This record gives sequence, structure tokens and C-alpha cells, in this order.
Amino acid sequence: MKDILEYTSYRQYIADYYAEKKAKTAFTWQEFTRAAGFSSPVHLKYASEGRLNLSDAAALRVAKAMHLVDFEQEYFCEMVKFDNAKTDSEKKDAFGKMLSIAEAHKAKILEGDSYRYFESWKNPVLRELAPAMPGAKPLALAKACRPEITAAEVSESLNFLVKADLLHKDKDGNYVQTERGVTTGPLDVTPVAIRGMHRQMGEFALDAIEGVAQDERHFSGLTLGITRKAYEDIVQEIAEFRKRIIAIATREDGTDEVYRLNVQFFPMTKKSINKKA
Repeated sequence: MKDILEYTSYRQYIADYYAEKKAKTAFTWQEFTRAAGFSSPVHLKYASEGRLNLSDAAALRVAKAMHLVDFEQEYFCEMVKFDNAKTDSEKKDAFGKMLSIAEAHKAKILEGDSYRYFESWKNPVLRELAPAMPGAKPLALAKACRPEITAAEVSESLNFLVKADLLHKDKDGNYVQTERGVTTGPLDVTPVAIRGMHRQMGEFALDAIEGVAQDERHFSGLTLGITRKAYEDIVQEIAEFRKRIIAIATREDGTDEVYRLNVQFFPMTKKSINKKA
């Protein structure tokens, strides 16, 4: 069984803990659940399957039932808080505490790099910009960004990108991408950061309407009345369109400028419009 600091899902941790104990002893869900103070003999089994949730108050009892101590208990409780969080802000706070606990004990959450990459617009921009400006110092890179940032922010981002193996330095000290593309990674943590990035990029798009010359940016939109089937077909078409855009962007090695493409498709009415009064 992996160390608890390698988990981001308390449900998976419970399932793995039970499987390991069951493989070695006559351990039962009823025994496990009773030790955690639940009256239902299947409460933890259902929690591991996603059919029931653990409350924040119950998290510590379960952690103790699994003989977790000190920072392990704290980490498990933060996993429960992350799962129970209703807003991105709450999820971000819980996951940030998970990262802090892991780092304090010299461990690495496998999804942490993916989360941090998408947490700030600076990371994807500098991942594209630094290789396009060989030999450039952090101050020059900072001034090339829109909006302009500080040299310290550039250095922090570049250090992370190298550490996460998203960039590396060649023999001449220039930054090179390790891969042409970056995927969104695991689906339970990363979307929290991606939603934050969408908000950041949406604000930049608004600024670009007035702040960027019309011949250097393109804005267009459609308002459509559609069915659910049409929605699904359009989403698939957008996915294929994005693949074609990536193919166009990556068929040449050079970079003149770093652009952002936002593809937004969202409802402007409520589902109830077709319901009879």
C-alpha cells in the first residue's frame, strides 16, 4: 500500500487500507466500521465506493481506526475536507494544506505538479515564452508578458517548470520544452486549478478587447437554440477543432508570440424554458 501522502482521495485510501488488511487477516468491514464508531456495518464500505460521505467530524475517528498518527491524521482529514468542499475556494484551501503537509515531510503528491501548473496563467505562458527567447533574463521575460509581471515571479515559475520536468536547460543554458503539449492530468484535483485559470484568462480576454489592436486579436460569438443532442455534438466538434488548432500551432518549431485561445460554450437560459406552466 502506498504512503498516505501519495493519495488525494480519502475514499481510495480507505479501500486500499481495507484490501491490505483483508489480504493478511480475517478483517471485515463490520469490524472496521465499528472501530470508527459507526452503527451501520457498511458505512465505510459505502464511503469508499462513493455512496456515502464522511463528515469532517467523523474523519478523525476513521483516521484513528486506521492507526494513523500525527501528520497522517491531519492529512487524512484534509482529504475529507477536500472531497466535501462545495466551492473551488474551499477545495483550493484543503488541497493547499495537503501539499504543505506533504512537502513538510519530504513527500510529493503526484497530482501536485499538475495542480500547480494550471493554478496560474504564468506557468503555461512562460513554458511557451522562455524557449522562444533564448538567453533572455527573467526581467526581459517579465516585460514580454501581458500583463507584465516581476522578474521574481518569472524565476519562481521557471524553477517550478524545471523541477516539474516541463522545461529543461540545454548545454547553452537555454530553456527547452520536454514535451510539446501538456495534458490536464488527473481528474479529481486538477479541475479546481483549471477553473481558476479559466477565470484569469477570461479577465485577460476582456482587457484585450480594448488593449490589443484589432488586427492582432479575434473575437466572435454565436447565440444558438439547441437540443441536448446538439450540445453533445458541438462539444465533440470543439474537441476535434482544438486538436486541429494544436496541429497547426505545432507544425512549426518557431514562436513569434504566445497567444491564448479561449473556447467558451455555455447556457444563457434555464432548462425550464420548455416546461409547461
